[in-house]
Amino acid sequence: MQVNALANSNQRRNAVIMIAAFAAVYIIWGSTYLAIKYAIDTIPPLLMAGVRFLSAGVVLMIWARFTADYEKPKAEHWRSALIVGTLLLLFGNGGVVFAERYISSSLAALLVAMEPFWVVILSWVWLRSSRPNLKVVLGLLAGFLGVWLLINGHGPSGAGAGSMQLWATLALVGATFFWAAGSIFGLRAAAPKSAIQTAGMQMLAGGAVLLVVSALFGEWSGISLSHISRASLYGLAYLVLFGSIIGFTAYSWLLRNAPPPIVATYAYVNPIVAVLLGWLIAGETFTGQMLIGAGVIVGSVVLITSQEKDEGNSSSESDELMTTGGAAAGNQRAASASA
Repeated sequence: MQVNALANSNQRRNAVIMIAAFAAVYIIWGSTYLAIKYAIDTIPPLLMAGVRFLSAGVVLMIWARFTADYEKPKAEHWRSALIVGTLLLLFGNGGVVFAERYISSSLAALLVAMEPFWVVILSWVWLRSSRPNLKVVLGLLAGFLGVWLLINGHGPSGAGAGSMQLWATLALVGATFFWAAGSIFGLRAAAPKSAIQTAGMQMLAGGAVLLVVSALFGEWSGISLSHISRASLYGLAYLVLFGSIIGFTAYSWLLRNAPPPIVATYAYVNPIVAVLLGWLIAGETFTGQMLIGAGVIVGSVVLITSQEKDEGNSSSESDELMTTGGAAAGNQRAASASA
C-alpha cells in the first residue's frame, strides 16, 4: 500500500511538473515577442539583446559549474559556441529585435514560425537528409504563401513606414534562416556534455558579439539610464529571467521527459500566444488578409513538424531537427529565435 501511495504521489508530482513546463514553454516563449517590444522601446535593440544574453549566460554558467556534467571548456568548445552564438543570437535574435522596431510583435512571431521551412531545406542540402515528402513540400509551399499574405497585407502605419516595415520583414525572414543554419551547425559542433553549460557558453559568446556590434553601430553613444523607461527595464528583466533562464530550463526538462513530437508543438502554439498577447495588452491589430496568412503559416508548421518518421530513421539528425525545431549544440535543442 505504501509503495502504491508513493508511486501515485510521484506520478502526480511529475504530472504537475510536466504541465508547468509546457505552460512555461507555450506561454513564456510566446510572450517574449511582446516583452522585446517593450524592452526596445527605450533601449537600443542590439544593446538590449546583448545585455540579455550575456546576463543569462553568466547565470547559466554559474549554475552549470555545480552540475555533475560540468567540464573545463576547451578551445574547440568556445569556437563552436562563438559560431553558434553568432548565428543564433546576433543574426537570429538580432534580426528579431531590429524588426520589432518597425513591425508588431504579433507579426514578428508569425514570421519567426517559418523557421521549420529553412530547417527542412537546409537539412536536405547540408545534411544530405532524405528528400522532403509530399506532405512536407505542401507545408513549405503553404508556409511561403502565408508569409507572402502577411507581408502583403501589413499596410504602412505612417510616412516612410512602408519602406522600413519591408526591410524589417526581410530582416526577420533572414533571421529565421540564420537561426536554422546555426541550429544545424550545432548538431555536429564540439560541445561540453552539459546542456546547461553549452547554452551558457553560447549565450556568453553571442551576447558579447551583440554588444560589440551594438557599439560599432553607435548604440552606446548617448545612452543614459535616465532615458530608459521602467517598462523597458521590466521587459529586459523578464527576457533574462523568464525567456532565457526559466524557459530554457523548462524546455530542457521536457526534452528529457516528454515525446519530442509533443514538445515540438511549441512551434505553432507560440505564435498564437504572441498574437493574443499583442492584441490584449498592446492593442495590435490585424487585417483580414493577415489573419488568413497567419492561419496558413500555423497550419503549414503543423504539417511540417508532424511529419511521420520513416521506419528505421527515427534517430537521424534531420528528424531530430524537425521534432524539436533545431539544435543549439551537443544534445541540447534550440527553440525559437526570440526565446
